[in-house]
Amino acid sequence: MFKIITDSTTDLPKEYLEEHDVGCLPISYILDGVTYGRDRELDWKEFYAMMREEGKMPTTSQINPAEAKEQLEEYITRALFGNENPMEILYLAFSSGLSGTCGNIRMAAAEIMEERPDVKIRVVDSLGASMGEGLFVHKAARMRDAGKSMEETAKWLEEHVQNFVHVFTVDDLFHLYRGGRVSRTAAVLGTLVSIKPKLHVDSEGHLILIGKVRGRKKSLAALVDYMEEKMGSWAEENKDDYVFISHGDALEDAEYVRDLIKERYGYQHFLINHIGPTIGAHSGPGTIALFFMGESR
Repeated sequence: MFKIITDSTTDLPKEYLEEHDVGCLPISYILDGVTYGRDRELDWKEFYAMMREEGKMPTTSQINPAEAKEQLEEYITRALFGNENPMEILYLAFSSGLSGTCGNIRMAAAEIMEERPDVKIRVVDSLGASMGEGLFVHKAARMRDAGKSMEETAKWLEEHVQNFVHVFTVDDLFHLYRGGRVSRTAAVLGTLVSIKPKLHVDSEGHLILIGKVRGRKKSLAALVDYMEEKMGSWAEENKDDYVFISHGDALEDAEYVRDLIKERYGYQHFLINHIGPTIGAHSGPGTIALFFMGESR
């Protein structure tokens, strides 16, 4: 059975990763002059409190090839010590449209395979982020546990990557301004009149503004409306699919979106989790993101 490894940008709960035997490479961030990641962690509640109450602005960095190689080799050593030989790893990566991490993982994987013929590493670009990337991992874990090979699983993911739909809204436009997604003027005016943006991750894995809604409740309902636009025939054939929802310390709003989806579309399987610091550094407190399978992004 092959090993699945991913990035901390999946925002999957630790319990999920452990239960489904998924490895996770941390992507570091800097907050108030302190670097967090592999060797030091910050409670996510404290992270958002520092952003909200103290105005702290975190920055992030990608996994470089040397770090990636070192961490992958640790997984390989543990696996080979347990006599898993040959070793197969399916690495599901953070969108190449948002970070250079995927490319650096590919470089590290190529070096390892050149040095170790008994190891095979397949890297698949999720073209996703947060629990959209997490849903990508979830599908892979289910296929692996059903007995599919690494190649079969990787091929299915690559063929269906455009069926993983991401849509989200943020509560504070200034975090998008800092990331270059909206202008300062738009951030100021939008904040004054309570404009909430609707964004998605496009077919190339880039973050794109696709609409604006006035008011928080309407922006949450707009996410559910978008689901109706996108799920198409997929929903008719896959009512047992999971819907993933992530939030920037806004659990009640995430549950509100879940309940709307249950009422309107009849889905019953959900996974809700907070947005981790690496993604939250750019989206900010109050973000609500919805991820599901559809006919297209």
